[in-house]
Amino acid sequence: MSFLFLVGPSVFAALFLLERRFALRRTKSPLTSRLAVNAVVSVLAIATGLLLVRPAAAAVFGIVSERDWSLAGLLSSNAIVQGLVGFALLDLTFYYWHRANHTWALLWRFHNAHHIDPDLDVTTAVRFHFVEIGFSAAFRALQVVAIGGPAWVFVVYEVAFQVNTLFQHSNLRLPIAVERVLVLVLVTPRMHGVHHSKRFDETNCNWSSVCSVWDRLHATLRLDVPQASIDIGIAGYSRPDDNTVAAVLTMPFRAQRDYWHDARLGDRAAARNTAVRTRLAE
Repeated sequence: MSFLFLVGPSVFAALFLLERRFALRRTKSPLTSRLAVNAVVSVLAIATGLLLVRPAAAAVFGIVSERDWSLAGLLSSNAIVQGLVGFALLDLTFYYWHRANHTWALLWRFHNAHHIDPDLDVTTAVRFHFVEIGFSAAFRALQVVAIGGPAWVFVVYEVAFQVNTLFQHSNLRLPIAVERVLVLVLVTPRMHGVHHSKRFDETNCNWSSVCSVWDRLHATLRLDVPQASIDIGIAGYSRPDDNTVAAVLTMPFRAQRDYWHDARLGDRAAARNTAVRTRLAE
């Protein structure tokens, strides 16, 4: 995993510089204030990950390596096939995990700390509530136990997952023709930008983590929303004082507001989505 600690910061730095030069969406908040909040929240999340995720993964790897069966192994005895199946199952189950974080009230309380960021860029990619990271550690352990397969598959998937998480959250404007090709395979900045909209029907779509195919198969793909029309954030937590370190960390433990009622303007964000549209908008 040392490779991940090398490539992750490098990709983060490159995207941070590129999105300053080639911005996809106009920002609403001063960068310095957002950086301060996201940095503190991210440090707590990363520390939790180092304390929980890595030891849990190592322990579970030990258990899995001592047994003779795994879901990937039941499907094939070929290591390459096991690797492909394992990668696909990891990504598919993360689709369900992400969806659960939006639909299960307890999980959403903590995942909402990620979504109330008033702008979306690569710093948002590492801004998660530390309690959510704890939940994710437990889910990752279940993934390893259930899916199994060669250990290298989990390393390859973790690198792909972390790198694409940074990429899809970035505010990097790629040529629309390039992104229309990339989105056939990967979750891209325009695709994930729709997911961070204040509108209920737009937030509750595009749940894939690495490969975009899962949203296509589950009819939860939205690509028709122009980036210029997207208002990033959560309507019910749109006041400036909602995006402070103290507010972000304590928000899950307080009485929850109506997420889709604009705290500033008093209007409803949107109704539920009624159609699947898959043409990537500019």
